[in-house]
Amino acid sequence: MKKKILVVDDEPSISMLIEFNLKLAGYDVRCVHDGEAVFDMLKPFRPDLIVLDLMLPKMDGIQVCRELRKQNNAVPIVMLTALQDVTDKITGLDNGADDYMTKPFSPQELLSRIQAIFRRTQALPGSGGNVVHEIGRLTVFAEQREVRIDGKAVDLTPKEFELLLFLCRHRGKVLSRQQLLHGVWDYHFLGDTRIVDVHISHLRDKIERNARAPEYIMTVRNVGYKLSGPAATESAVQNASL
Repeated sequence: MKKKILVVDDEPSISMLIEFNLKLAGYDVRCVHDGEAVFDMLKPFRPDLIVLDLMLPKMDGIQVCRELRKQNNAVPIVMLTALQDVTDKITGLDNGADDYMTKPFSPQELLSRIQAIFRRTQALPGSGGNVVHEIGRLTVFAEQREVRIDGKAVDLTPKEFELLLFLCRHRGKVLSRQQLLHGVWDYHFLGDTRIVDVHISHLRDKIERNARAPEYIMTVRNVGYKLSGPAATESAVQNASL
């Protein structure tokens, strides 16, 4: 079945351009023109991804992101913004967007980023059964895309999960921000690595006892990050039943 993409933009010329290119690439596309309309489309359309403009009537993109995540809706979101201020972009990421693009943008680049998100969410985590990463209180189930702390489920966005799983696969290794961009987002952000820092901050808030004194995701000054932790083990479980 075709992947479904909801485009939310109040500029008809922009939404028509995006719709044309995404349909040409084989996606099922619907367009709405204000933030409130997103929630009217969730049940009847069930989008696999949302392309969301920041500046919208009735309910802006930040409010839409915040409300979706509040409802535990983990649909991937690519936010579009005409604003050049980095703070506005980071605010979008802080409120649940997986990626952002600044207008004007290339439709082909938008398509590439959407394809990268789908590749990451659909790719099998690995072969040889279900890989379970156990690091202290933290357990990551690769196939099930589940994370638990002390046996309790942790609610992560798709991108947060992919970032944590990538860190688990390279446990103990120092990874630069560019390596994380390439490994998790599947493309380079033209040198803008702040998206990594935002997602690391979100992960720490969710899995660490104290995000300011982390025991798992460590910062390596002037380099990047590494996943550490006590009693780190990894096991391969065939046909695991949870």
